Amino acid sequence: MSFAWLLRRLLLMVYTVVIVCVLVFAITQALPADAAQTLLGENASPEALAAVRARLGLNDPVWLQLAHWVARAATGNFGVSMRTGLAVAPEMLTALSRSLLLAAGALVVTLLIAVPLGIFAALRQGRPTDTATSVVAYLGVSLPEFVTATVLALLLTDILPWLPATGYVSPLEDSGLALRHLVLPVLTVSVILVAHVMRMMRSETLDVLQSDYVRAARLKGLPERTVLVRHVMRNALLPVITIVALDVGYLLGGIIVIEEIFAIPGIGRALMIAITTRDLPSIQAGAMIMAVTYAITNTLADVVYALLDRRIRYD
Repeated sequence: MSFAWLLRRLLLMVYTVVIVCVLVFAITQALPADAAQTLLGENASPEALAAVRARLGLNDPVWLQLAHWVARAATGNFGVSMRTGLAVAPEMLTALSRSLLLAAGALVVTLLIAVPLGIFAALRQGRPTDTATSVVAYLGVSLPEFVTATVLALLLTDILPWLPATGYVSPLEDSGLALRHLVLPVLTVSVILVAHVMRMMRSETLDVLQSDYVRAARLKGLPERTVLVRHVMRNALLPVITIVALDVGYLLGGIIVIEEIFAIPGIGRALMIAITTRDLPSIQAGAMIMAVTYAITNTLADVVYALLDRRIRYD
């Protein structure tokens, strides 16, 4: 991995973010919502509406509005929320931090469970343990999120009364209580992710076990543990990295159901409220923050790819 390749990846990430920026602006402009009407209400006079449109620059050409918006967004200024009257960026970044905390916890639990189980199932291909793990994986994929969340909430809160069913507490306020509030949502998300990652890990491990370099390592007399860790797991993890990177997009925007059920004020929930109330600055900020986070994650995945397997070269 050279500096030139890394620079190209960073430039490609910036290019992607710029394209997303233009698309987000175009889509929000096409929404059937009048910013001035939303701010002043249905009973506002035409004179008041005209004054607000002039103040917000809504009478300017679309290309000029886009240029102004991109210039402000580049400095982190996404304007003021039409719903709360507060600055949009701090609200969305705070919501993003809550979703990232949930996502990080779910990814850690997923990797700790799915990777060993996937390898374990591959090493016992065709045996009852392999069948059992496959059934669990299919169940995890098949069950809807709200079913998994409801079942876990009903079961675990009865078994463990100290476990809160809903709500969110910042780790900065009370780390112990915050951890207890995250247990149920993290487990719910992990059930779905473990199923995906475990199936991928099992499939890739089976392919790697049949490769020539694994046979050669065993013929050299290397211990089985060394073969599994240095040769099998390292190469089988490469496609898993892609799955995890793609799952970040799901974790940021696709877990709105989980955030609603467990009352977590994350980025997905904040974006849904903004869409429902036609809060255009919040919609734009939420979409852009999620896009930037997703682009950074995919770039990091490419970097990890190149570090794990030196044979990989990106042209």
